[in-house]
Amino acid sequence: MIPSTRESLSKRLQRSIAAQSPWLYTKTARILKYIRGPRPKVDLPVPVPILGRTYNIRGKSVTVALEPAIVRLTRPFTAPWLLTILVIVYIISFAFFARAQWYLTPAEAFVDCTSVYWLPDAGCGLDGNSCGPFIDSAFDFRCPAQCSSVVLQNPRVVGSTEVDFVPLIVGGGDSNRTYRGDSFICASAVQAGFISDSTGGCASLQLVGTFTDFLPTTAFGLSSIGFPSSFPLSFNFSRSNTLTHCTDLRNAALAFNILITCFLFLVLRPKAVVLYWCLVSIGFWHIALFSQPQATPPPLDVAFGAFLPTLFVAYAFWRLAFRFTLPVFVNAPFEAMIWYLAPFWTGVLSNVTLDAIPIDRLTASDIKQQPGGLTALIIIVLIVLAIAINQVRVIRKTGYLPYYLGWYVMGGLVTLVLALLPGLEFRLHHYIIAMALMPGTGFPTRLSAIYQGFLLGIFLNGVSAFGFDSILQTAADLVRDGPTGSPLPTFLTNSTNYNSAIALANQTISWLPIPDSVLNQGWQGFSLLVDDVERYSGVALNYSLTALEVGLPHFFRLAYVNGDTPGDFTMAATLWPNGTWVNPLPGPS
Repeated sequence: MIPSTRESLSKRLQRSIAAQSPWLYTKTARILKYIRGPRPKVDLPVPVPILGRTYNIRGKSVTVALEPAIVRLTRPFTAPWLLTILVIVYIISFAFFARAQWYLTPAEAFVDCTSVYWLPDAGCGLDGNSCGPFIDSAFDFRCPAQCSSVVLQNPRVVGSTEVDFVPLIVGGGDSNRTYRGDSFICASAVQAGFISDSTGGCASLQLVGTFTDFLPTTAFGLSSIGFPSSFPLSFNFSRSNTLTHCTDLRNAALAFNILITCFLFLVLRPKAVVLYWCLVSIGFWHIALFSQPQATPPPLDVAFGAFLPTLFVAYAFWRLAFRFTLPVFVNAPFEAMIWYLAPFWTGVLSNVTLDAIPIDRLTASDIKQQPGGLTALIIIVLIVLAIAINQVRVIRKTGYLPYYLGWYVMGGLVTLVLALLPGLEFRLHHYIIAMALMPGTGFPTRLSAIYQGFLLGIFLNGVSAFGFDSILQTAADLVRDGPTGSPLPTFLTNSTNYNSAIALANQTISWLPIPDSVLNQGWQGFSLLVDDVERYSGVALNYSLTALEVGLPHFFRLAYVNGDTPGDFTMAATLWPNGTWVNPLPGPS
């Protein structure tokens, strides 16, 4: 009796709502019926090949039979043993590519695009002693390609100049092309003309010690900034006479892998599941060994450590999406190649293809800092929204929309709970975006094929280049080398009390003592950067300028110290040669 009672109450409630507000009841019923879609559920029709059908043009029938011709001509090459031979030849060839790329040059000669001799702020310790020697040392090195696109992701202060979202290059404008020690080595070598940005290369670096007045310059598409004071470590370049096999083969490997994937789609045409796993493996190892290795040379243990969980997620992609779409193009291999491979390789190479979009991480600070970041985010959101609306329309035609909405609403609620956990911040990595959106593409349409190819590509790019980073990260993880938000000290010396009549050798600058509220946080002393080099660390409240060179501008930045670790430094206070003191700008550097 209980079920019938409940049913009776439900019907009474419906009648009551209908009686009180018939218009609302009718509209709600129509909306729910529309969302529910057809009953029973239906399958979408298989797309008819664009290049394999008959068209009526001005009363005449025109038959385009490219797809049937490809299927007919390549049928003799679809035998499984031919695919086996190709796989063996491919693995051997790819291994030789990787060997020529990484293992014919000594491992210690490789530097990556952000390698430097001098660490930022106080990273080299007092007087830079941790980064010695400063002179009479040479080093033959090899750089990868495309280093000009590797930029600072947090602001860096050089003297009183703040730079961001460019390669850090200081100097190079003198006749010897001398660069400051914290310049990116590879980008500097590109600007100096010793290596190619497109193919990488080898050069020799010589440390030339203290240098004064680093001049800015522009060459080979890269611009450096100047530094008008002295710095204890500088370098210049010469040709390397010891290293060989210096050409970066990533472009050759890319052409090879694209050719192989096209050959698989057009000629060998294996079963859809086999084709899918070939795509996954080729994309993952191209990223791990060529386009975006996690280190130079690539750490194979790290790559294999990420490969197994990648295969597990890829299996879920197959079950949720690819098995419903890829097989329907069995009689349209040319179409399948276009719809899948173009977006797939765009996603695999997203570090290059999407590099012009001014968004690196989906965090509020990054979007605000980078010029055009907010505009780019709005455009991306609108594009994704348009795609989602169209995909919802497709899913509704099958009758599965309530099922998908339920899962996505549940996933959204779980995400909201995770984002509110104390002490952690939600990080939407691009591999997670692919995992979240892929289930909604499991339908036999051309647009679904395009979405699947791109999402698989950016998933592989994320996990192969960066690993399975946590969806929840601490604030320190997101900061990288940027400001941490620690308290900032205050200079007592300022533009109103600095006496320019006193000789530089007799000058002393000072700062305020540590407030009690800051002492209670564990900050015990001070670290002072003079011309971007740590020259003092301790509890004193002043510093003598006796050792500074007359006739040069000098820059001072101050930070609190907790143990041996300095916090955020202030912006630079500047003392010009004419005795003018310029107060630091507010905020951290």
